[in-house]
Amino acid sequence: MFLTKECDYAIRVVRGLSYLEIKSVRMVCEHEQVPPTFAYKILKKLEHAGIVDSYRGAVGGYQLAKTLDSITLFDIVKAVDERLFLNECLQEGYICPLNIDGNFCGVHRELTRIQSLLIEALEENTMAKLI
Repeated sequence: MFLTKECDYAIRVVRGLSYLEIKSVRMVCEHEQVPPTFAYKILKKLEHAGIVDSYRGAVGGYQLAKTLDSITLFDIVKAVDERLFLNECLQEGYICPLNIDGNFCGVHRELTRIQSLLIEALEENTMAKLI
C-alpha cells in the first residue's frame, strides 16, 4: 500500500476542518496547501464515508461529522483509496499461480504480516493525537 497524494491531501483536509466549524473549500485549500480540484473530489469521498458534512448556501462549506478522537488515519485513507494492499497478491480474490493447494508462499505471508501492522498503526492514530 502506498499512501497516495490523494491520501495525503485527505489527511490535510481533515486537519483543516479540525476546529469543528464550517469552512469553505477555499479556506481549507489555502490553509492546507491542497489544490481545489483535489479537495472537491476528496471532500465528496469523505462525506460519503461519514467523516464530513456539507452545507449549501452563502455560508455553506464543510465541517467534520465526527470528533477528532473518533477519526483515525485508517478511516481517512480507506475513504479515499479503497485499494489498501501492499501487493496485488493480497487482494481478495487474487489467484496466485504460486499458491499451491491453498498454501501461500513466504513472500505472501510476510507481506500479509507487514500490511496488518501498517493497518493497525493507521487505526491506532486518531486525528486528535496528531493535531
